[in-house]
Amino acid sequence: MTDLQVGIMVAVAALATILTRYLAFWVFAGREVPPFVHYLGKVLPASVMAMLVIFCLRDTPIATTPHGIPELVGVAATLALWYWRKSVLLATVGATAIYVLVLHLFV
Repeated sequence: MTDLQVGIMVAVAALATILTRYLAFWVFAGREVPPFVHYLGKVLPASVMAMLVIFCLRDTPIATTPHGIPELVGVAATLALWYWRKSVLLATVGATAIYVLVLHLFV
C-alpha cells in the first residue's frame, strides 16, 4: 500500500470509531433510551467475550500433544486473576505471561 492509501485507511478507521462511539448520544439526545437498547447494553459485553473465547480456542489441538493444556491453563489463569482483582489489565497480561510460560516449559 502507498502512504496515501495507508493515511486514508487510518482516517476512515478513526472516523468509523468516532462515529460508532458518538452515534448513540446523537440519536438519543433528549429522548428516553428504549428498553431494547438497555437490554443490549447488558448482554452484549458477555456475548462478545464468549465469541472471543470461542474464536481463540477454535483451533486448539485436542488430539495431539499437548492436548490443549496450555490453553486451558491460560483460560483458568484469566478467570482466576479476574476474580481475584477484577482488573482487565492484570487478567490479560498475567494470563498471557502464564500461558507463554506454560507453552515454553511444557511443550
